[in-house]
Amino acid sequence: MTKSSCYCITLRNASRRLTSLYDEALAPLGINVTQFSQLRNIGRMQPVSLTDLGKRMELDRSTVGRNTKILERMGLVTAASAEDHRESALVLTGDGEVLLGQALPIWEEVQARISRRLGPGGLEEIVSALDMVTEDNLAN
Repeated sequence: MTKSSCYCITLRNASRRLTSLYDEALAPLGINVTQFSQLRNIGRMQPVSLTDLGKRMELDRSTVGRNTKILERMGLVTAASAEDHRESALVLTGDGEVLLGQALPIWEEVQARISRRLGPGGLEEIVSALDMVTEDNLAN
């Protein structure tokens, strides 16, 4: 076991360290890994509503909305009309497309570094183990 015998604390600490690796690598572009992830999801789904983006990212709509406001102020995303006229949709701006294009190789390089450290099947093993830790599985 690690320094802490608490699974939650150990995983949170590991998550912070991994987030820091991505954030440091993306810092020269002026974004962090959370912003990169949101830009990437918007790019894949555009035009996309905050509700659908939140579902995809497994975040509540208010969190996605707060994060979007920052990306809008940075000039990376903008509102567009949506099929459901009760809610606007998001699209990447030209600057957002360019930044995402610059960020993707940086993200891929960090992914490759982590993959080399974890070894073959490392991520899959971690995800498989964590998938076992759900409320339904813990009840058994």
